[in-house]
Amino acid sequence: MAHKKGGGSSKNGRDSKSKRLGIKIGDGQAVRAGGIIIRQRGARWVENNNVGRGRDFTLFSLVDGKVKFESGKRISVYPVGAEPKPAAAAAAKPAPAPAKK
Repeated sequence: MAHKKGGGSSKNGRDSKSKRLGIKIGDGQAVRAGGIIIRQRGARWVENNNVGRGRDFTLFSLVDGKVKFESGKRISVYPVGAEPKPAAAAAAKPAPAPAKK
C-alpha cells in the first residue's frame, strides 16, 4: 500500500489538442471561393489551377467551382461548366452523324 498519495500522478495527465488536419473537401465536391480544401503540415499536396496556399500550407479555393484531385498530388478547382474533359473519352467517341430518312 502506498504511503504517499500522489506518487505517480505527476508523470501523467498531459495531452495535446488535436490539430484537425486532413482533406476537408473531396474530389468532385463543390467549393466556394476562399473555402479550405486541405489542412496539412508541409506541402504533402500542392496547389494547381485556381488553388492558393496559405502560410501554414493550407490549400484553399480561389474561385467557386468543383475540386479535382489530379496526378502528382496536385489539387485544382474548376469553375462550374469548365471541368476538363478526359482526352481519351473525347477522342474515342466521335459525334453521331444525323440519321437519313
